[in-house]
Amino acid sequence: MGCSIRLKVANLLGFWLLIFTEVVVGRFVVEKNSLRVTSPESIKGTHDSAIGNFGIPQYGGSMAGIVVYPKDNRKGCKNFDDFGISFKAKAGAMPNFVLVDRGDCFFALKVWNAQNAGAAAVLVADDLDEPLITMDSPEEDVAAAKYIVNITIPSALVDKNFGEKLKKAISGGDMVNVNLDWREAVPHPDDRVEYELWSNSNDECGVKCDMLMEFVKDFKGAAQVLEKGGYTQFTPHYITWYCPQAFTVSKQCKSQCINHGRYCAPDPEQDFSTGYEGKDVVLENLRQLCVFRVANETKKPWIWWDYVTDFQIRCPMKEKKYNKECAEGVIRSLGLDLKKIDKCMGDPEADSDNPVLKEEQDAQIGKGSRGDVTILPTLVVNNRQYRGKLEKGAVLKALCAGFEETTEPSVCLTGDVETNECLENNGGCWQDTTANITACKDTFRGRVCECPVVNGVQFKGDGYSSCVASGPGRCKISHGGCWHENRNGITFSACVISMNARRRKPVNALNAAARIHGAVMSVLVAGTYCKTTAEVKSAWTAVWIILIGLAMAAGGAYLVYKYRLRSYMDSEIRAIMAQYMPLDSQNEVPNHVHEDRA
Repeated sequence: MGCSIRLKVANLLGFWLLIFTEVVVGRFVVEKNSLRVTSPESIKGTHDSAIGNFGIPQYGGSMAGIVVYPKDNRKGCKNFDDFGISFKAKAGAMPNFVLVDRGDCFFALKVWNAQNAGAAAVLVADDLDEPLITMDSPEEDVAAAKYIVNITIPSALVDKNFGEKLKKAISGGDMVNVNLDWREAVPHPDDRVEYELWSNSNDECGVKCDMLMEFVKDFKGAAQVLEKGGYTQFTPHYITWYCPQAFTVSKQCKSQCINHGRYCAPDPEQDFSTGYEGKDVVLENLRQLCVFRVANETKKPWIWWDYVTDFQIRCPMKEKKYNKECAEGVIRSLGLDLKKIDKCMGDPEADSDNPVLKEEQDAQIGKGSRGDVTILPTLVVNNRQYRGKLEKGAVLKALCAGFEETTEPSVCLTGDVETNECLENNGGCWQDTTANITACKDTFRGRVCECPVVNGVQFKGDGYSSCVASGPGRCKISHGGCWHENRNGITFSACVISMNARRRKPVNALNAAARIHGAVMSVLVAGTYCKTTAEVKSAWTAVWIILIGLAMAAGGAYLVYKYRLRSYMDSEIRAIMAQYMPLDSQNEVPNHVHEDRA
C-alpha cells in the first residue's frame, strides 16, 4: 500500500515537473528596495536588497537602524535566547537590524528567531556569488506555517560581496548605520492605483491557500470601498498551464485540463485516483473570471469580492460542494446574469482556444518592470510585484504607497496602515500632556509632526518643539493658558476674546508660566488675552455702576410718568364735572325765566 502511494506521488510530481520544464521559459524579476549605508565612510553608499516574501515591508516609508552581527548562531537557525543574545534596542537608541548568514534552514525561520530576540529588521547575507533572489516561504511545512503568519518585521537578502563588507566593518569596531527605503518600491505616478491579484479557487492546497482565503475575506471591505470611490482599478487573474503536445491524450492531461490540454491545473489532493481533479479547479477559475467580466459590464466590478468570499463559505471542497450547482446558487443570490456567465465560459470540451483563459496565459508573461507570475498567490501593484505577508494592513499600505503624494484616499489614514511610531516617545514630536494633545500623526508613509486642529482650534508651530493655539477659539484649549478656577461647579477664566487687543507681554498659550495669576497675553487682531486680577475687578465695578445707573434712570422715569399721568387725569375730570355743576371758581349764571314772568 505504501509503495503504491509513493508511486502515485512520484508519477504526479514527474508529470508536473515535465510540464514546468517545457512551459516555464520566462523571466523572474526580483522586487527590490534601497539599502543606504550612512556610515562608516568605507562602505557608505546605496545598495540593492531583495525584499522577502513574508513579514511586512514598510511600503511607502523607510527605517533607520544599526546593523549587528551576532557572535553565535550566525545563521539564525536556532533560538537566540539559548545563546543569551538579545537585539532589543535600549530606550532612546536606534533599532537593531540583524545580519545573518544564508544556509541550513528556511529564510523565514531566520527572520522569526531574530524577531523573537527583538530585531527590528533582518538582512540575510548570501553565501553564493549570484544575482539576488526572492526569499520565499516554504510551500508545505506545518511547523513553518505556525510562525510565518506571525512574522511582522521586514527582511531583505543582500549579495555575498556586500554582506562580507558589512561583516568586516562590524568586526573592525565600526558602527554601521543603514537606512532601508521602500518609498520607490511601488511606483506612484497618479491619483489612481491599478492592482492585480493572481490567485486560485482551490481551497485544498495547504498553508498558502488558507492564507489566501483568509486575506480575501479580510480585505474585501477595503477593496470595495476603494473601487466604489474610483481610487483603484482591480483585476483578478488565475494561473493556468498547458499540457505538452505528446501527453494531451494521457489520463493525467484529461483529468487536469480542459480544451484538449490547453488549460490545466494541478490535482487538488495530489492524487489522480480520488477526489476533485485539476480540471474542476480550471473550470471554477474560469467561472470567477467571467463573474468579474459580467459584473464589470454592470459597472459593479466589486461584486467579484462578494462572489469569491461567498463561494469559499458555501462551496468548500471539504464538504464536497465545490461544483457547478453550488456556484450557480451563489451567482443567483448576487443578482448576476447566469446566462451571460455561461456564454463567457464557453465549451470546455472544444478543441480550440478559450478567449478568456488565453488572455490569462498571455498576461502571466512579464512585461516592462514586472516579471513572469510564477508564485501563487501574487499581488501586483502599479505593475510591480508585491513582496511580503498577504495581510490586510500590509497590502493596504502597499496600495496607499502607489498613490501620488497628497492624493491618497481617507482609508490610507486609518489605523490599518498606521506605522505606530507615535507610540514610542511620541515620535519625537511636540505634545501637551495636560490637555492630551500631540502633533504626532501616524501615516502609511511613517510619522509626521504637524500641529493639530482640536475642537476647531488650529495650533501653529513647527510641530517638533512648539505648537500654539491660534484664533478666536483658543480659549477653548486650556483657557488659552490664562488663569482659571472652578468654584461651586462654575469655571471662571481670565481668557478673553478681543478683536483689537494691544500687544503686550506675549506668552505661550500652553506654557505653564501663562497660567500664573495675572499673566498677560494678547494679539493684534481677532484673538485672546489674559486679564490681570485688577483688570477683572475694575471690569466688574464698571458693570455694577452701569447697572445701578440704569436702575436709577428707570426709577426717575417711572416717577415722571406717574406725575404726568395724574395731572392729565385731574384736568380731564375737572372738565367733565364743569359741564354738570358750577365750580367754586365760576360766577353764577343769570335766570332769564323769572325776568319774563315779571
